[in-house]
Order: sequence, then C-alpha cells, then structure tokens
Amino acid sequence: MNTDELRALIAQSLGEFYRRRIQRLEKLKLKDVLLRKNPYLYKALGTQSATEIVEEIIKAYLSASDEGLFGEVFFEPIAKAVSGGVVSPSEGVDIAIETEDRYVAIAVKSGPNPYNASQVKRQSDEFASLRRRLIKLRKQFDPVLGHCYGKKQTLPTSRQIYRDVSGQKFWQELTGDPEFYLKLIRYMEDHVIAQHRETYKKDYQHAVNRYVREFTNDFCKEDGSIDWEKLVRFNSGAD
Repeated sequence: MNTDELRALIAQSLGEFYRRRIQRLEKLKLKDVLLRKNPYLYKALGTQSATEIVEEIIKAYLSASDEGLFGEVFFEPIAKAVSGGVVSPSEGVDIAIETEDRYVAIAVKSGPNPYNASQVKRQSDEFASLRRRLIKLRKQFDPVLGHCYGKKQTLPTSRQIYRDVSGQKFWQELTGDPEFYLKLIRYMEDHVIAQHRETYKKDYQHAVNRYVREFTNDFCKEDGSIDWEKLVRFNSGAD
C-alpha cells in the first residue's frame, strides 16, 4: 500500500469513527442510563442542573465505547488492509495469513488491556477451534493476539495458546515496516479531523439539548430545580 492509499484509508476510517459516534449519540436512551446511575452521588457532588447530569451521562457513555469503537472501525480495517491476509474463517479471529509452511491467525485488539482468566480461556478456545479445522494443512499454526498500541509482548504458555504482540512490533509484523506505527499517527490529517469534529460538535450539542429537555420534563420542578425524590423513586423505588 503506497502513501496516498494509506492516507485515504486513514481518512476513511476516521470518517467512519465519527459517523458511528454520532449514531451512538442518537441511540442513547436517557432513562435506561439513569437507572444505572447513582442519584445520591449526583446530589452529594452538589449537582444543580439538568445540563450537568446530562453532560456527565453522555461523556461517560461515549468514553466507555470509544476505545472499542475506534478499534473496530479504525485499527481493524487498516490491519486487515495492510496485512496481505484474508478475513479469518473462524469466530474470534480476524485475519489469516498463510504461507507455504505457516498459518498465522490474528485476533486484532485495540490496546493491551489485561484479559481475565475467562477471556484468556475463550480466546485460547477460539484459536484451538480454528487449529483443529486446519490440521489437514500440516502447517505450523501461529495464533496471535495483536494489540494496535502498547508494549505487551508474550509467548504462549500453559494458560494461553497464543502470543501477544503490541504496538510497533505488531504493525511491523503485519507490514514489514518498522515505521508503520508512526505513519498511522502521522497521516491523521489535522484538517480531516477538524472537519469531522465540527460536524460532531453540532450533533453533540443537539443531543445535549434533547436529553436536557427530556430530563427537565421528567425530573425537574416547575421552578427548574431537580426533583431529587422523583429521580430517586424512578431509580430505586419498588415497583
């Protein structure tokens, strides 16, 4: 992939990231989120306005999803495009790279967030399932959990059958280019990001306005103050 093609792919992936963020704003259900929030904490922090609560909810909602979303619509498509491999035929594995004597199965993750024991087992089981299906190929099976940033590097153990590869080493293994991990940030054009941010800011403010109106209608008194007892009854009252 040449420089122009990579720039175009990065721009396209950034556009998809912002488009999906806007979609998430539209799908947010305020009352569903309020059921999982602590109204006592809001009161204890001195919260006085519907806008404060709504903005905190939206920011927390987006923050919780941004990491996974960015991996899904930015890192994964780029990794697949530059790897020279094909989409894996197995659940839990994203890319397959096959040579004369080796079959590399790669699950792409955004960053090196630690897996708990059940997640390690599930990922190992997914790789093992694919290995059983490929046994007739008589090729070395190399399962990889690839992290698109970070420094985590591990070898297979008795606990996990795959190796972890992160950051520069991950991208270099995919592309053969030790500078590729820097090109990803280098080719995020500021003017492209600025255009997307401008559109996003408008949609974000529209969402804030919608949810503030909803919160005010349902949980504020006539004078505009928060009706804390009504909010707590909604959040914690017995039906």
